[in-house]
Amino acid sequence: SLVWAATPGMLFQKDRDSSSHPLNLSWVFGYNSSLAVHSLMDGEDRVLLYVSSHTVVIHDILGNRQYHLQGHANVISCLCVSEDKRWVVTADRGPDALIIVWDSFSGVPVRTIFGSHPEHGVCAIAISQDAKYLVTISAGAVQRVCVWRWTLPTEKPLCSTELRPEFEHQDYVIFNPQDPHEFVSNSKTQVIFYLWVRTSLFGEGRAGAQDEHVASLLSPQTFKSVVGKFSQSVFHFNNSQALTGTSAGKLVVWDAVDPQIAPEEQQPKPLGMTASKMVSMQKDSLTVLQVLDSCIVTGDVKGHVKFYDGELLLLGLYSPSNVGPIRSLSFSTPLRNPPDAFPDRSRPFLASESDSSNSVSLALNRNFILSTSDATVFHVATDSTDFEKVLEEAKKAVSAIACHPQQTLVAVGSHCGLLKVWDYRHTKYLASRIFPGAGIQCLSYDPEGHFLAAGFTDGSVYILDAISLQSSCKEFQFSQGPVTHISFSHDSEYLATADEKYSVIVYKRVLQNGCRCWEHLAGLDSHYKPIRSILFGVQPDSNKPRLLSLGEDRQLVEYDLSSSIKDHLVVTHRDQVEQSAVPLCLAWYPPLSTESFILTANNCYKMKLLNATTKTCRKTLLGPTYGSPLEKIQILPTTSPADPQQHYLVYITKDKVGLQILPVDGNPHKSSAFICHPDGASDLASSYNGHYVFTAGGNDCTVMKWKVNLTALDAAAFLGGEDMIPFYNLLDGGREGEFFRELEDYFYYAQLCSQGVEMPENRQVSTHIPLEEIPSVMRAIGFYPSEKEIEDMINEVKFSKSVDAGEQVTGINLEDFIKLYINHRPALGLSMKSLQRAFQVLGYDNKGDKVIDRGDLLSLLQCRGEQMSDDELAQCLTTLLGRRPGMGGSELDPYDPSGAAALIEEEIPAEITAETFAADILGLPIA
Repeated sequence: SLVWAATPGMLFQKDRDSSSHPLNLSWVFGYNSSLAVHSLMDGEDRVLLYVSSHTVVIHDILGNRQYHLQGHANVISCLCVSEDKRWVVTADRGPDALIIVWDSFSGVPVRTIFGSHPEHGVCAIAISQDAKYLVTISAGAVQRVCVWRWTLPTEKPLCSTELRPEFEHQDYVIFNPQDPHEFVSNSKTQVIFYLWVRTSLFGEGRAGAQDEHVASLLSPQTFKSVVGKFSQSVFHFNNSQALTGTSAGKLVVWDAVDPQIAPEEQQPKPLGMTASKMVSMQKDSLTVLQVLDSCIVTGDVKGHVKFYDGELLLLGLYSPSNVGPIRSLSFSTPLRNPPDAFPDRSRPFLASESDSSNSVSLALNRNFILSTSDATVFHVATDSTDFEKVLEEAKKAVSAIACHPQQTLVAVGSHCGLLKVWDYRHTKYLASRIFPGAGIQCLSYDPEGHFLAAGFTDGSVYILDAISLQSSCKEFQFSQGPVTHISFSHDSEYLATADEKYSVIVYKRVLQNGCRCWEHLAGLDSHYKPIRSILFGVQPDSNKPRLLSLGEDRQLVEYDLSSSIKDHLVVTHRDQVEQSAVPLCLAWYPPLSTESFILTANNCYKMKLLNATTKTCRKTLLGPTYGSPLEKIQILPTTSPADPQQHYLVYITKDKVGLQILPVDGNPHKSSAFICHPDGASDLASSYNGHYVFTAGGNDCTVMKWKVNLTALDAAAFLGGEDMIPFYNLLDGGREGEFFRELEDYFYYAQLCSQGVEMPENRQVSTHIPLEEIPSVMRAIGFYPSEKEIEDMINEVKFSKSVDAGEQVTGINLEDFIKLYINHRPALGLSMKSLQRAFQVLGYDNKGDKVIDRGDLLSLLQCRGEQMSDDELAQCLTTLLGRRPGMGGSELDPYDPSGAAALIEEEIPAEITAETFAADILGLPIA
């Protein structure tokens, strides 16, 4: 097998350009600095292993290559590496949490454990010295500790135990290197020692025993010294002691042998582990504690690395400058032919003060990797005391990315104020700048590629030179809140921003003293809810820029830049683009037809084409449905000169990145999406040639580069079927199902009704029904559109040929009706939750339930939203209540107000719950 024949270094020999996916992860910028960085290098090689969001990255620093281990759907919460660096184990927390064992030589996942801790996932994990066993600690409030033999094909642990809440949250665990049946874990205040015994045959996981011993509580009075918070614990190489580092710079020594107790009265290990002494190592907090060969190694918040012998006597130290708090230390395998630091082997291993660090390192024959909690990684070689910086990434959320419009450059901004520019073709870092005091929230290059504009969390706006990153003018401070969006006009004459205070602010490029510079033009509180997008375009009758903003208040606002003057931003149009859904993003639709459109996407998984001039809705379409709505969209730059009409849309949802073939028509096979940032994607950018897509992960501090493979997406769409096949498959039961046959019956019955059921003349057989019959058939098959939705559906069909053919459509055939139904119906079906939310808003509490008074309900139906007249309300309610099968009694005249009032009084309770309204009034089945 591939694993059996794998050798170190073969990982990067794989051909990754032959993937059959539309989007392929090509590079990851940034990593999770709260987790350890491991060295997989042998001697002088520099191969790192670290976690970026839900992906494990194996990074060859010298070769400038990455390999990605992908298998988790949630953010990876912990990882460990075997002593020989062959086996990598990762675990996550969240729904459907996984534990995966990887072969670092081949990149193959050799074992996946499902449902290990199903409720909350894993917060700590360790692998034994012999690489046979794993120990995991769950992340829930009530923690469970499990021991696994990962080489066995079973989903059950060998043994497990539940920790009592008073043990506090255990977040670190490690095996005893000399005995895999012992391990220790610690929280900030508690240390627990474990001994597990397998009592089943060959580890079938049927029975197990596990003993735990909580070490005695320490207080300042125990050793008459401040203890501090616990960081990490290790077993001493003498096999009778354990050590725990603290935030007070102390090492707590746990011993199974108490010299004050007679040997015959000693408790067996680990039940007898007690704190025998506490050694003050330094004043600064200890963050890392390891045992390496015959040395004990510590790292602290000042970036110091110290080596001690078994008696905790200092052997040597590294004390570099400008190194932050150490998060992890990882040593390489021993060098093959190291320089001999100690020719006389009879001398004790004790370095002189002048060359202590170099001598210690040479004696260990190991280079090492040091990572800090501020997202920096250093390499230290045996023949040097210098700390070589190999990685420096964002230590806070990354919320802003932008691609250069003409070159292979990508700019990345983070909330720590770090702005970096990369050449993404060669994956080479080019320039950076740190803005102290504020975080970067959004970025945008101008269309000519001369400027890079940055919006900050403190409301400031910087306009920078795109290459040097130096300020082109003094920063602006006109926003009262964090700047969320920033964009240039097509001619680079205007710059617009939107902020969290619902304001749109415009800056203009002017000529002053013979030099072109930027100045503030005007601002306006355009919306009363968060602004989701700002968009520059070009006036259809001129080359002048036009500016639009879209907000969660459902308003699409267009501004007249030509008429705007200093401190006065003119609005030309304000249009409501949604009735109840919330619009989330917009883009200019490519010129695929004579008519120009604006494309929007809302929180109900619908995409709409709005006429670019009138803003009227011309078409509603089913968008991608991958767990959450589209958050941002961009038209992928045209990549095929041979077929300029072939266009694609790139988008991000809450946690995924995807591609969509244009034109949008509701066919689900024309879209594909992949998990990019499980904790939330914050921004999206595409390269100028459309070959790469970049996503930013916000709090996961990463940016991912995705290689685009449009051929794979086209192939998937082709395999999904042509013409009506994809749409038939979206119907319940498909083309041969009962629902389709029922739809056909209703469709042809609507033909009869339109011609008259008892018409004596010969009927005109047709494949169409009049547009006026669309609402009746929709309601008959279970879709209940509002009057506004009915108007949109009818207008969509009526004017579908008005621009190209100059005629209005008066009828619709069955195939087009099915497309109309699929695109307009609720994407996720009828939801009881939405009805319950309405009762939460409109109702009042009654014995724990939200209820609406009967009179209030009737008043709401007549006075709010799409208001119903008395006759319409009477007709609806009498039809629902008086003519439903099984009601009994005589039928009522729906137009008799007195009869309707009596029926309402009799059948509708005085106080109505959401369940009563759905089941007893509407007659809908509810779970």
